Amino acid sequence: MLQIEIDNGSGFCFGVTTAIKKAEEELENSSAPLYCLGDIVHNGMEVERLSEKGLQTINHDDLKKLHDTKVLLRAHGEPPATYELAARNNINVIDATCPVVLQLQKRIKRQYEASPDAQIVIFGKNGHAEVLGLVGQTDNHAIVIEHFNEVSKLDFNRDIYLYSQTTKSLDEFHKIIEFIQSHISPSATFKSFDTICRQVANRMPNIAAFAARHDVVLFVSGRKSSNGKVLFNECKSVNPRSYQVENAGEICMEWFRDAATVGICGATSTPKWLMEECRDMITDKTTNPQT
Repeated sequence: MLQIEIDNGSGFCFGVTTAIKKAEEELENSSAPLYCLGDIVHNGMEVERLSEKGLQTINHDDLKKLHDTKVLLRAHGEPPATYELAARNNINVIDATCPVVLQLQKRIKRQYEASPDAQIVIFGKNGHAEVLGLVGQTDNHAIVIEHFNEVSKLDFNRDIYLYSQTTKSLDEFHKIIEFIQSHISPSATFKSFDTICRQVANRMPNIAAFAARHDVVLFVSGRKSSNGKVLFNECKSVNPRSYQVENAGEICMEWFRDAATVGICGATSTPKWLMEECRDMITDKTTNPQT
């Protein structure tokens, strides 16, 4: 009999849980339209579930046309320009920015105001919602580094203040710090701030141990999830028989041939109910192969 275990450490992080709870409360307590600026979470199935409850996803162009309504800002956060636009258009903002992200935004804003001529550097994914919100704190002057091999584009004769998107890899962040430390001019200041969320960072070693325990790993995550990519790659490096799916319909039963145990895990944007659906589908197909 195939043994299936769902990873207890997988699923929504605190910030995403709070944003979804705020959305559900608003939808239950009011019949007025509720808009969300961008997907509330990088998971199509959860977005669809909330859409059926009445949550309408919009983009920044849509926001410009809205007036006198309610808009939810998701956990990733937004730049100051978004709040300014909302105020001009008399939009009631329901701010679900993750407290960790909000704190980081404030730190970067303070640093930029104190050192406007320094290089404010953000280790993060270009164009990612959280990173756009962070860069916005510096009037869009911050330099974004996606990978370690981009660090050489910095000017090591000028002051550098290094921050990180909350969901990036700790190991790569430390590599960047070491490189800057060994190249920075004696006349320049370099300071780094470890702003990686531990609730996310601690999932790396935990998910690696989980993946190693099982014959096959099913990683459930939206493919747009930045955090999902990092965690899935970690699973894959530990267990080559790791497969990523967005939903139960993508599961191939051939993956489990000759396996005794299957581990199901996911990203910080993966709802528990989706992992449970995948478990139930595998169980059903195993016990009723003709269905």
